[in-house]
Amino acid sequence: MAKMTKSQAMAALSEMAGVSKKDAAMLVEKLVELAYKEVKANGEFVVPGLGKLVKVHRAARQGRNPATGETIQIPAKTVLKFRVAKAAKDALL
Repeated sequence: MAKMTKSQAMAALSEMAGVSKKDAAMLVEKLVELAYKEVKANGEFVVPGLGKLVKVHRAARQGRNPATGETIQIPAKTVLKFRVAKAAKDALL
């Protein structure tokens, strides 16, 4: 079975909520904007029943170039991780 496309997801959401596809797409866009803003400001954003986006600092470390075997220094950086909620795990198992 193929993965659901963005347009298919918006169509399904609009049908389930009884709103237009345009309104469903706008709501999803606004949710994403809110998530980015909250993660940037507070370090995390919770989607109840699904999980949370968390901003995590990754320390600098030594790495290795797989082609040459040369040791390289990988700089520290901030990454975004998604932690799945227990309710979502339980619903799928």
